[in-house]
Amino acid sequence: MLSERLKELRKEKDVTQSEVAKELGVDRSTYGKYETGDSVPDLDKLNWLAGYFKVSTDYLLGRSNIKASVEVSSKESPINEIEESLRNDPDLLTFWKDMQEREDLQLLFKQTRNMSPKGIKQVIRVIKAIEDEEDSEFE
Repeated sequence: MLSERLKELRKEKDVTQSEVAKELGVDRSTYGKYETGDSVPDLDKLNWLAGYFKVSTDYLLGRSNIKASVEVSSKESPINEIEESLRNDPDLLTFWKDMQEREDLQLLFKQTRNMSPKGIKQVIRVIKAIEDEEDSEFE
């Protein structure tokens, strides 16, 4: 049901998968899998999608046929909060966008949700330093 509703709402809004994916902060292929049912968004992304399409999560999940408009500002999206924290550091922002799809880091992203922008930036810097060190070991 979720996949069908996402596709229906995207078409009603007259946007492409790429446009939704970019706003959501995922690859187009990842969003495409949400629409085919091959993957499901995590809770944060599901909530963001409900806000983006101005419907309830119950509607997205097929628990209700009432769309029930829900206003969610883009600032409430954890993904946008992290990107906002990194906007003055293009290197970290690029690194963040590359790593946000990694399953091994999903728990970390959930934990940063309640951190200050400065704290988020520090955590991502530490992860980048670890990744850079691991990369240099393989060279």
